Amino acid sequence: MDKPKKSVRRKTSGVTIDEVAALAGVSPMTVSRVFNQGTVRDSTRERVMRAVQKLGYTPNLAASSLAAAQHTRVALIYTNPSGAYLRELLVGLLRVASNAAIQLVIDYWDNLDPAAERKAARALAGRVDGVILPPPLCESKDAVCELVKAGIPVIAIASGQLGNGISCVRIDDFHAGKEMAEHLLQHGHRRIGFICGRDDLSASARRREGFVTAIREAGLEVEADMVQRGDFTYRSGLDAAEQLLSHPLPPTAIFASNDDMGAAVISVAHRRGLDVPRDLSVVGFDDSSAATTVWPELTTVQQPIASMADAALDILLRSIRRRSDETPVLTDHVLPHRLVVRDSVARPPRRR
Repeated sequence: MDKPKKSVRRKTSGVTIDEVAALAGVSPMTVSRVFNQGTVRDSTRERVMRAVQKLGYTPNLAASSLAAAQHTRVALIYTNPSGAYLRELLVGLLRVASNAAIQLVIDYWDNLDPAAERKAARALAGRVDGVILPPPLCESKDAVCELVKAGIPVIAIASGQLGNGISCVRIDDFHAGKEMAEHLLQHGHRRIGFICGRDDLSASARRREGFVTAIREAGLEVEADMVQRGDFTYRSGLDAAEQLLSHPLPPTAIFASNDDMGAAVISVAHRRGLDVPRDLSVVGFDDSSAATTVWPELTTVQQPIASMADAALDILLRSIRRRSDETPVLTDHVLPHRLVVRDSVARPPRRR
């Protein structure tokens, strides 16, 4: 009985994409982008093609197409101190990434100075196809400049500063802040404390502008000692609440610029023996999990964080797939917000 013949695999030149990348002085991912019409500088594309010709490399186009679908790498650079915000962000990103066969790379930059941010951005640009910048990095000029200079598509989440070569996904923070202040005014509050977010974020500034506008339209003045600084952390919310509630004439309501700080205000109120909302009304912003893990649950502004991440990734993918010789299309995508009314607001107590 004859033995079955072994299949014979036809030999190829054996040149790999890694060898092409090494000769061209680029990453294998950049070579893949060249063959799949990704965003690559013209000078880089020419270097890659010269290496291809010199080595006689012939790509498997079917495999390249499959690889392009499966190996698009998008980075989320994270420094946000709010764990609740990060969870919501990842829900949206992972939902789209899993459906589109995208590799999501999460990079944590902890308190980097400008020079270190630029260095980290340059290193990241060599191994990803696009970058998502949530707050506070969404407004880092150093990181954005390096990524755009490297030809990497970038989208910022929760930033109102469209420009510098990047797109944005956000809500209307000004009107959201104004609506929340008006909600407290409608309940009869006239002495309202406000805890700001980070000074370097446009979203923080717009929420404060909305708050101030509502107070002034009601014929009231915004007292300087009724506005306290925060940085979106629970700890900063504790410190700001202590300052506001230690005032000789404390506020009857406090508007915190995110839910973590709002939860901290409730904690300080309870420690001082105050009932929320009978003695003090408290509201937050984001509608993150922090809003419903405190008692009473927070009235807040719903910022659709997961949907913002979903939209950001969709816009970023279209930018990645756009040919390098096309003019970049910058998008300012504004999603609707919603006031979520819970049990943390009541009419102000009568002053004795």
